[in-house]
Amino acid sequence: MIGVIDYGAGNLGSVMNALKRLGLAARFVSGPEELSPGGFKSLTGNGIPASPFEKIIFPGDGHFATATASLNRSGYGDAVKEWIRADRPFLGICIGLQLLFDSSEEAPPVDGIAVRGLSVIPGAVKRFPGRKVPLIGWNETEAWPHSKLFRGLPAKSFFYYIHSYYAAPLNDETVAAEADYYLRYCSAVERGALAAVQFHPEKSGAAGLKLIENWAG
Repeated sequence: MIGVIDYGAGNLGSVMNALKRLGLAARFVSGPEELSPGGFKSLTGNGIPASPFEKIIFPGDGHFATATASLNRSGYGDAVKEWIRADRPFLGICIGLQLLFDSSEEAPPVDGIAVRGLSVIPGAVKRFPGRKVPLIGWNETEAWPHSKLFRGLPAKSFFYYIHSYYAAPLNDETVAAEADYYLRYCSAVERGALAAVQFHPEKSGAAGLKLIENWAG
């Protein structure tokens, strides 16, 4: 079963429709307690039932600070970090990629206090340097040879993007694909069971469905 996290960041219907088209069993996560640390087939030491999900998708659109506040308020922030720390299958989409990083230029410090992302991947999210932002539409995406997400797809494929900010990892170890818009930037990351993409695979036709299928497989 795939769990789709709803933390008020939109874009959920198209994700669920894509999973349905692929014949993948999925439902919305009802709360952070469903992402328990107990594993899939056992109980935790304190008797909390194991998570009913084998994989989770973390989609969304919106503002970095608003999304961060929502995650902290709902308790999903800590639950997601624990899930990733346990190296369980995870797919972030759009802001679901950006929130994995330490900070974003979209959310400058407030009263001297930094707005922190989940800090799962070292690095920051930066604004595109050109005037024509956001980037809206199809953009060529080049997968790195080691990527599992892009398995069976051409080395260069088109996916649908809508964003004004891009992720800039501190190192290339997690980069799985890149795209160009004013500069060459990271458009997908992979590390163990963790994967995340800046584009919207659920809105990217056959290539997007193939990518989701690769992740779910």
